[in-house]
Formats: sequence, structure tokens, C-alpha cells
Amino acid sequence: MKTITISDEVYEKLARLKGKKSFSETIDELIRKNVEKRIEMLIASAERTGNEKELERISKEIRKGFKVRL
Repeated sequence: MKTITISDEVYEKLARLKGKKSFSETIDELIRKNVEKRIEMLIASAERTGNEKELERISKEIRKGFKVRL
């Protein structure tokens, strides 16, 4: 376990977002959503260039690394 310092403003935003979840769960969820959104954007871009198969393979590896649900 590690301790981090955040501003009061960010703390208040996280506290509102987390509901009954822990801060760690909330932060992890936000990170996963961000990673998933970026992967989706990359795949959409790759579809325009014809490289979607390779990018889908890479995105699966990224998802595994971040333990993002497929």
C-alpha cells in the first residue's frame, strides 16, 4: 500500500464519484475506462488504414496488462 497526496478539490471529486467503493477501486476503474477508450480510438483509427488486425492483437495484450475486461 502507498500513500499519495492530492488536492482538496480532487479529493472531493473522487469522494463524490466513489460512492460505497474504496478510493483505490474508484481510481482503478477510472484508469481502466481511460485505457479502454484509448484502445477503442486506436482501433477506429486502424480500421481507416487497414491495420485493424494487428492493432486488435496489440490491444488484447494491453488489456491483459491492465486487467481490462474484454
